[in-house]
Amino acid sequence: MTSNDDYVLEILQEEGLLSPEQIEAGRETMDGQQGSLLDHLISEETISETDALGTVAGRLGMDMISLADQNLPPQVISLIPPEIAKRYKVVPVFKTDDNLTVAISDPLEFDALDSLRYVLKCNVEGVVATSSEVQGALKRYYAAEDSMEAMLDQIDDGTVDVSVGKGEMADAENDDSDAPIIKLVYLIILEAFRARASDVHLEPMERKFRVRYRVDGVMHEVDSPPKRLQGAILSRVKLMAGMKISDRRVPQDGRIQVNILGRELDLRVSSVPTNRGESIVMRILDKQSLALGLPKLGFFADDQQTFEKLIGLPDGILLVTGPTGSGKTTTLYACLNFINHPDRKIITVEDPVEYHLSGINQVQVREDIGLTFASCLRSILRQAPNIVMIGEIRDLETATIATEASLTGHLVFSTLHTNDAPSAVTRLLDIGIKPFLVASSLRAIIAQRLVRAICEHCKEEYEPTASEMKLLGGSGAQLGESALYHGRGCNKCSLTGYHGRKGLFEVFLIGDEAQRMIYQKVPAAQLRERARELGMRTLREDGLRKISSGMTTIEEVLRVTMGDSN
Repeated sequence: MTSNDDYVLEILQEEGLLSPEQIEAGRETMDGQQGSLLDHLISEETISETDALGTVAGRLGMDMISLADQNLPPQVISLIPPEIAKRYKVVPVFKTDDNLTVAISDPLEFDALDSLRYVLKCNVEGVVATSSEVQGALKRYYAAEDSMEAMLDQIDDGTVDVSVGKGEMADAENDDSDAPIIKLVYLIILEAFRARASDVHLEPMERKFRVRYRVDGVMHEVDSPPKRLQGAILSRVKLMAGMKISDRRVPQDGRIQVNILGRELDLRVSSVPTNRGESIVMRILDKQSLALGLPKLGFFADDQQTFEKLIGLPDGILLVTGPTGSGKTTTLYACLNFINHPDRKIITVEDPVEYHLSGINQVQVREDIGLTFASCLRSILRQAPNIVMIGEIRDLETATIATEASLTGHLVFSTLHTNDAPSAVTRLLDIGIKPFLVASSLRAIIAQRLVRAICEHCKEEYEPTASEMKLLGGSGAQLGESALYHGRGCNKCSLTGYHGRKGLFEVFLIGDEAQRMIYQKVPAAQLRERARELGMRTLREDGLRKISSGMTTIEEVLRVTMGDSN
């Protein structure tokens, strides 16, 4: 069990866990057999391995843990390569800043910890676990690595031809020669799903083939396949997505449907030619995320009540604004789910259709055959819908039809790319919509951003730094005496302190006074100032409420609302 039995036996005697008679009896029963006396005593159940390890660990100032109770994230496991972990019989369990904590079954194996410090170029601290748990964890967490190594070995042996790309009619599913690449691509998608990633980025670099996952809006680089497999992996993904694998000179889009651990996922695939090869992004669309209720999006009770009234209106335009990746589509789908009843006909026009919703008529824009947003809208209005969702208002023709639809008894949902809610009015006027039409058709504009939510498993109270409060400026006074929280970092959140995301919302209600100001073409800054006087909370102010409630951190709110200091 350890590298120094005599020292351990002495400690156990001092602690009263073993007597000299038990030790002597153990030597006699070994009867000259080779091996560790301590291991023999444990096998004879004279003392348990947990008691022995716990006692020695306590004497050395080390903690004892149970790996069976741990669910170690891939990001932590990837910190130590499989060959290193197996050589030194260690399992990485925790990472903070420059300190890595590893589980080891021999608390006296100081050389192993020193070697790891040298190899990994960071401070390595040890915690103690039983040898059976360490061995089990090595098998459990590095099984995927073993399978990848086996596949790569098979490729290296020359028994597999990885030259995919014989044309879009190739049937890779039935081609045994491509089996390792198929498994490798599936493994990349599987690990992304386990890590809760929203996107998988396959990026050819000069000397390596980089794989990155976007988790809670933040990019994380993971262990990447060898550069030599770049072409085969990219060709396999394109084939799965229905793209032309022989054409590498133009951007392409495709879709993959895959079953991961019993979950049906849609992957929206995009390829762009770069100077190092094709860069491919797979966006993971999980239909279960559409089951989110409005509170799960991040609405407080008062904002939710206002929002439910808005989406229950019989007509008008409801706009959701924000940059790409701010959750606009998720919010719109949550709205449609909330009002999706048999007595209402709902039609959407999208490019692309990201999620397929039961009970809703969805139209995919295809500009290559003339099926544009405008032409779709003109046609679907003849279908007598109650509610219309337009993926995005992009041009004058689309905006005009949306406005006319709202004025003829339809409730219209759509999105715009603006930084705040009042700026959407200016955007519509710049597109060319007449001020009186904007004033008459708009019911509300909602600007939103996404912030990472504090992990509930490692949430703890803390004192904000002076620099954080300084960055908040005068708005920091709104926090008052509220207790502030952050995530310490744990296995559930991959040591980030965050798990999942919530929305920050700026709800601009278009009342009588706002309509008059829009009709008079008042500048956006003046419109924003008056909206705040009428009760509109800015994104920063909504973020402060969510900080006070322990939902997110100052760091996150500052990250997404730096331009909203008022």
